[in-house]
Amino acid sequence: MTDEVRLLSGGAAKGLVSQLQERFSAQTGFTIRGDFGAVGAMRDQLLGGEPCDVVILSQSLIDQLTKDGHVAPDTVTPLGAVKTGVAVKVGERAPEVGTVATLKTALLAAKGIYFPDPQKATAGIHFMKVLRQLGVDEQLASRLRTYPNGATAMREMGQSSEAGLIGCTQVTEIRYTPGVQLIGLLPPEFELATVYTAAVCTRAKQPAAAADLIRLLVSADAAGLRAGGGFEPA
Repeated sequence: MTDEVRLLSGGAAKGLVSQLQERFSAQTGFTIRGDFGAVGAMRDQLLGGEPCDVVILSQSLIDQLTKDGHVAPDTVTPLGAVKTGVAVKVGERAPEVGTVATLKTALLAAKGIYFPDPQKATAGIHFMKVLRQLGVDEQLASRLRTYPNGATAMREMGQSSEAGLIGCTQVTEIRYTPGVQLIGLLPPEFELATVYTAAVCTRAKQPAAAADLIRLLVSADAAGLRAGGGFEPA
């Protein structure tokens, strides 16, 4: 049986991890068994006893897990900052979304609005606040389509046969999902940049391999993959 590293991660890091899996296995002999989802849900899995060697979550959650003794302080390593963007299906007209007014117009014109869990996903929580600030949350209620994480929301939007859809999640999840295209970031007034951070869990069964995975994720060799996927220097 092949040794494995167990990973609990926010969906923003899924594309980066996926692209480095083969390199990691070649270098260490370990495979990566990863669960990806809303950061709140991943934290809950960790606290619920789910086996975990490495966790990748928002910096604020990692800070709390460090304080509570769930991750090793000396292993805490930022991967980078991820901004929140807006997407449409590939090939469809890209509406203007760069100002408060144009974003509101685009949302009101959309047939369906796809985004992650507004209770546990970083981008979903934030986007729900944006809808409220725009004063359109009640008007658009019947068109809101939420999913456990941004990757699932974008996949479902990309596979839908319906036209005129719009989505919002972190740019990493948009860029790594076939069938959707990034058309812009949220306006400056609503900008959200989330720092994603990795750490080795204190109950890790493979702490050395877990540390090797973190080193690979933040290595100079992986810098192009991080940048191409939407990670910016923190």
